[in-house]
Amino acid sequence: MKLVVTDEEDLKVMSAGLQDAVGKVGDFAYDAAARRFAAVVNRFRWEDGNKPNMRVRTGFHFDDVLGVKAARIRQDDPEGIVSLLSVDFTAGEDAAGAVTLNFSGGGAIRLDVECLNAHIEDISAPWRARRRPHHETDG
Repeated sequence: MKLVVTDEEDLKVMSAGLQDAVGKVGDFAYDAAARRFAAVVNRFRWEDGNKPNMRVRTGFHFDDVLGVKAARIRQDDPEGIVSLLSVDFTAGEDAAGAVTLNFSGGGAIRLDVECLNAHIEDISAPWRARRRPHHETDG
């Protein structure tokens, strides 16, 4: 996967690709001087369909980030594992808004952005995953 994100439709593709990605808390970082939030995760390759379950190391970053807030994520444990469920955008004035990374267990990271400006790219060869992520469904 390699994608440049400049609008909400692109972000939906990015979110679908990152669903069930897992990573260490210490692999998520904000560089205020560069106005960049970046992360490296192990992404489940949903696009492979019914082929063997595969994961791939993936990097992504958001530029034009004005601020970052985390909720219900233990930042004092850089080795802690988080599972990304979705990436959402709430529009503000002009092109500005908030990008929210939603994690299992109710954790979230909110990025206040000047505009949607992100990149995602697989950075390793895929490997076989132990299992396929499972999601509970309502009734």
